Amino acid sequence: MSTSPAPTPIYLDNAATTRTDPRVVEAMLPYFCEKYGNASSRNHRFGWEAEEAVDEAREQAATLIGATGKEIVWTSGATESNNLAIKGAARMYARAGDGQSGRGHIITAAHEHKAVLDPCKRLQREGFDLTILDPPADGVITAEAVKAALRPDTILVSIMWANNEIGTINEVPEIGALCHEREIVFHTDATQWVGKMPVDVERDHIDLMSWSGHKIYGPKGVGALYVRRRRPRVRLEAILDGGGHERGMRSGTLNVTGIVGFGKACELCLAEMEGDRERLRAWRDRMERELSARLEVVQVNGHKTRRLPHLTNMSFGFVEGESLLMGINEIACSSGSACTSASLEPSYVLKSLGVGDELAHSSLRLSLGRFTEASEVDYAIERIIAAVEHLRQMSPLYDLYKEGVDISKIEWQKH
Repeated sequence: MSTSPAPTPIYLDNAATTRTDPRVVEAMLPYFCEKYGNASSRNHRFGWEAEEAVDEAREQAATLIGATGKEIVWTSGATESNNLAIKGAARMYARAGDGQSGRGHIITAAHEHKAVLDPCKRLQREGFDLTILDPPADGVITAEAVKAALRPDTILVSIMWANNEIGTINEVPEIGALCHEREIVFHTDATQWVGKMPVDVERDHIDLMSWSGHKIYGPKGVGALYVRRRRPRVRLEAILDGGGHERGMRSGTLNVTGIVGFGKACELCLAEMEGDRERLRAWRDRMERELSARLEVVQVNGHKTRRLPHLTNMSFGFVEGESLLMGINEIACSSGSACTSASLEPSYVLKSLGVGDELAHSSLRLSLGRFTEASEVDYAIERIIAAVEHLRQMSPLYDLYKEGVDISKIEWQKH
């Protein structure tokens, strides 16, 4: 198979962001220059047009997840949605405290996105008790693990639906059912899940759910938060004040253009999700199969089957991750989350699974998308193999490994 330079860079970083679908852009265009009203301006045609477009997008977003339009709150993205859900619910349902139990107990997991972990830790500093569950080696948080951590004063559980670095799928419907039995608010960061996999918030027992436009082939800078309105009605304390927009939960002039794009992206995902999913799963499996068969010391991180179909996280022993990324610089991928890529530390997600520093440092996250082509997958396979083999030729540790030396038992002499 040829490994000649690709005519353009190959994009395999769809977990970081997706290309905006041209059909989404087409839907957005009129709202830049022609229909430019403020959706809160209710006394003239320009405002009515904008409000009508926003309401249509609410219905498109709600239809994708089995909700109603009135349960959709617009935000600037999943980070804001997570902050509003977690801080808003915790502060709304905070307990008065008896001097022992604090303001209430919150449960999350160690391999959550920072947009969940950081708000939870801020609440901890405000007097809430926080339990951070350590995931098992396969990365799956189970309902049993959450059940074991519940306390009489637990007010909020936040567990992501699918992990952004390794793609493993947590037992979200089961956790949601458990929380509903105990009358505990349940939030899930579904940024990597919605638009790729089916959602029904009623069936799946979701109270609060975050997702973002730019992960579903929509524009950046717009997101949504699902807020359950009945059985039970969930209430949130606002974190942004200034006008009472979005039923008092999120003040600020609405990004009409972005919201229109978000709604169109949801509509397209609902129509094309199944076909995209099966095609990308086949390509992902081929990539893992080829790399594992043709290279030694390769590890697929996370659960082997309970994971997203379009994403793989693989570690290549005796190779440094940043060097590998430089060696395949015509392929856009990552060594972890885009939100932590500036750090030289190994992925905290992989570390939470018990992956050692060396393998954690040698990992690649490869995520396929709607616009990925089979030829690009084949090219990436060949380029990764060539780069790994080249780097291992310069590794004295790999030479020792090939000679049968157990690297883990080497005693290094200190000077």
